[in-house]
Amino acid sequence: MFATLIAVAALWGAATGLLVPRAAYRLSVEPEEPWRDTCEAGHVLAGPARGWLGAPGCPACPRRPRPLPTSAPTSAPTSGLTPAPSLAPSLTSSLTPVLLTALSCALLAAAAGPRPELVVWLLCAPFAVLLATVDVRVRRLPDLLTLPLAAAVPLLLLGAELLPYDAGSWVQALLGGLALGGGYFVLHLIRPSGMGFGDVKLALSLGAALGWYGWGVLFAGTFAGFLFGSLYGFGLVLVRRGSRKSAIPFGPFMIGGALLGLLLGALSASP
Repeated sequence: MFATLIAVAALWGAATGLLVPRAAYRLSVEPEEPWRDTCEAGHVLAGPARGWLGAPGCPACPRRPRPLPTSAPTSAPTSGLTPAPSLAPSLTSSLTPVLLTALSCALLAAAAGPRPELVVWLLCAPFAVLLATVDVRVRRLPDLLTLPLAAAVPLLLLGAELLPYDAGSWVQALLGGLALGGGYFVLHLIRPSGMGFGDVKLALSLGAALGWYGWGVLFAGTFAGFLFGSLYGFGLVLVRRGSRKSAIPFGPFMIGGALLGLLLGALSASP
């Protein structure tokens, strides 16, 4: 039974992960630009939900291998620092979102077991991977995702608390979202260039999820996110790809820290 639950969660993650590349491609635009509705060749993206849902790639484009680069730099630049790299938006198929979503869902199922809050985590996992993908590409967390999640996570957890065998507290989840969102808002006011407002909005849903298991889990997940981001930034400095003031997409580290916090909270929660 337990192995079946993990397998079903992994399959759910893999299936929803297949939908991430198209949505990430459409959302990876600069502020004030409309969402993409065509592929790189100009073909209109068709499919369910006005083209938002669909498999990676464009059916109208001929499939051909990408040309190999004709030349590559043999050494690092001798002067100056290269900013942290970002991925160019692409509609091509990628296994990364599928693997990340499947692995995340499987780990959450293994930690939480057949508790009602697991449904909430599984529903939110694909959107978390989508947000991380977009933030890595264009350093932006779209309101189209962060604001609905900020409302959906507390509401879904309220439903979970009304069911038997839950292992959390909805009041703590609500307070956790407000506390983490408020804390990130203060950091945004102190240094807007280092903490974007999209991170503040994302903190509302992550704080609610972490707060479900208590204040200790909220602190652990938040600390882990800052630790992961600091280690990444330190690594960029070591390889001379950035400086101490270089801006990095912080959303993926917030999400990674929250995942670790949820796993710890679910494992430590009383059955």
